[in-house]
Amino acid sequence: MAKCHCNSGLEFDNCCGPVLSGEKPAATAEALMRSRYSAFCCGEIDYLSESLHPNHRSDHDVAATRRWAENADWLGLEIRSTRDGGENDDEGEVEFIVNYREDGVVRHHHEISRFKKQAGRWYYVDGDAPKAETYVKQQPKVGRNEPCPCGSGKKYKKCCG
Repeated sequence: MAKCHCNSGLEFDNCCGPVLSGEKPAATAEALMRSRYSAFCCGEIDYLSESLHPNHRSDHDVAATRRWAENADWLGLEIRSTRDGGENDDEGEVEFIVNYREDGVVRHHHEISRFKKQAGRWYYVDGDAPKAETYVKQQPKVGRNEPCPCGSGKKYKKCCG
């Protein structure tokens, strides 16, 4: 049997397959995230629409979702973190990175997704790109006209700059 698209390490028939077929609901927000990724891989566009929270379906572009699913080569899903979203929770967040190839270019989609449980079923609500981390240099910046820190005696711009 084939491994699941979602990189859980499980076989598809024991992971996302039963969720996509409607045989069983996703037990957690992470399970729903994994099944939605598998739906992109399998072209299950109806499932992607049905797993959207009912309050967020009005602006869902089914045609654009179908184009993206069909035109991308899905390379993998990495779950970075989860917050809440367990079987006994009503809300949760999943941070993930999806790698895919589109028009010959490998791309990465990094998102923190929000999920809500309604009437015992998990739904995808929306997501945001994570905020970029601030990078602070440990050493002071060398100016272009200052002596090069390598010790050559030349100006930084004429040496290592």
